[in-house]
Amino acid sequence: MEANKLDPRLHFVTATAIIVKDGKFLIAKRAAHEKAFPNKWTVPGGKLVRHEYENLPHDTEYFQYYNIMDWLVRKEVREEVGVEIENVKYLTDLLFIRPDGFPVVTLSYWAVYKSGEVKLCKDLSEYAWVTAKEAEGYDLIEGITEEIEWVNKLLIA
Repeated sequence: MEANKLDPRLHFVTATAIIVKDGKFLIAKRAAHEKAFPNKWTVPGGKLVRHEYENLPHDTEYFQYYNIMDWLVRKEVREEVGVEIENVKYLTDLLFIRPDGFPVVTLSYWAVYKSGEVKLCKDLSEYAWVTAKEAEGYDLIEGITEEIEWVNKLLIA
């Protein structure tokens, strides 16, 4: 269904993670088949999808789920790049309109690498651990270079 045929109040909700390991940041290249930002470098993340969380234990009788974004960012990092993270912290948020017209609200987090070997999902084609300065040389989705720099400044503060 096209975005303009849906209720204009509807949005995708996503979470992404700037992952830090030994002073470097994990970036990955989106596959050519991706609808938004094909072949661009990014950080791991993904959409909040109802069928993935609705069977989780809920916190109230009215099916309220606290800390769902923390759950989402950890799950998406595990699915997209195969690693575990810890010390997840909120960084910023943004909104963009996909090429198909769907609006996307993205909550950006940063976290520390905990364990695991990078293993890319089918929607990613390459990865690299880079310094903030090295990240500037990659064709990253607009804004991610700045987010990496923000985290880098937090780490040296």
